[in-house]
Amino acid sequence: MLDNAIDDIDFSKLMKKHIEELIIHFFQKEQNFGILCNIEDVYFEPKLPKNIADEFRPLTLFFLAGYTFESANIQDGHLIFEAGFGTDNFGSIVSVPLLSVLQIIVDETPLLINLATHKALAQEKVESSPKGVQNSMASFLSNPENSKFVK
Repeated sequence: MLDNAIDDIDFSKLMKKHIEELIIHFFQKEQNFGILCNIEDVYFEPKLPKNIADEFRPLTLFFLAGYTFESANIQDGHLIFEAGFGTDNFGSIVSVPLLSVLQIIVDETPLLINLATHKALAQEKVESSPKGVQNSMASFLSNPENSKFVK
């Protein structure tokens, strides 16, 4: 019975909306918060060095405070923020699909718990949105290093 609820596309859409609304509320209130998320769904630009990436656990907590909080925004169903990693504070832009956020935490207390599986909703977006390919190509072309691959 629970599987039917959490695998439901409408449930996923509802959870995504709640996650987005809560994060926007925290942005407006200037409330720092943490997100616990599936690291396999998180995208880093530039990619993190292997020694840093290997340190992440499957469920990873990111705390948004200071510059990381100030840089954060929501775009195309993703929470995006800048952060520094490792002892050298390697800078990267982090992109987290909203449905990969499993918990939103303030002062060590989970205020939102997401049980929805985002795979169904992510698949629906890929199938219904040619814009995703355009955004991907724009991201690819924005990196000067990639110009050697385009004729």
